[in-house]
Amino acid sequence: MIDNSTPELRVVRLDDLPLLFAIQERLKVASIFDQLVPPHPNWVGDLSFGQVVVGWQVYLLSQCDHRLNHVEDWVGERLQVYSACLNQPVRALDFSDDRLADLLDPLSEAELWTKFETQLNQHLIRVYDLEPQRVRLDPSTISTYAPVNEQGRLQLGHSKDGRPGDAQLKFQLGRLDPLALPLVTQVVAGQSADDPLYAPAIRQAQASIGAGAKPISAIAKWARSRHGRCWSQVRIIISAREARNSCPRRSVRR
Repeated sequence: MIDNSTPELRVVRLDDLPLLFAIQERLKVASIFDQLVPPHPNWVGDLSFGQVVVGWQVYLLSQCDHRLNHVEDWVGERLQVYSACLNQPVRALDFSDDRLADLLDPLSEAELWTKFETQLNQHLIRVYDLEPQRVRLDPSTISTYAPVNEQGRLQLGHSKDGRPGDAQLKFQLGRLDPLALPLVTQVVAGQSADDPLYAPAIRQAQASIGAGAKPISAIAKWARSRHGRCWSQVRIIISAREARNSCPRRSVRR
């Protein structure tokens, strides 16, 4: 018997979602998180911890919106696309604000984040056959109009953008030349000093690319400090940018 019924056709907007899922799949973001974070015994749903992180990042990158309570409804309107890209049945509840808030607890652990960055960097360098030339370390601050949190990272400190009365975060960013690929991201309280941030950043960068003779571009005041003098095995490129070109740029072997 011939079925002459008309098949149901449905138009689904893809937008940038398949591209964002494919990039994170190639970077192995979900698998790295699943290795580092053991599944919780009360976890419900077919999606793993890493897959929920990936789906959440797709929302963040596509919508440029960090609010947790908007993700569930947005994903609920795109369940077919999410299910196809993650190759798993997806529920809107998988991205509820309560679940995403639970994800923030392990994601806020510095030790977990360091391990994730290290594994991700090693995978990137291997997959894309990058040739590391130099690691640049640069501390800076981000000011905000939010109030100071005595128990948190929003604190008053030396402002690098001329806003001494506003609370701020301090971060250390390590980038790999020549692509400016982020290797290290450290976020600390706004009143923290710069010098103690360099040594952990160097160790993490070396763990990512290997402890070879990769030059480290640092700030002159740190290279001359007691923190910098202890790194006899690292070639440090002194930069006077922060000193407003008060000393010439030169390369030294420490």
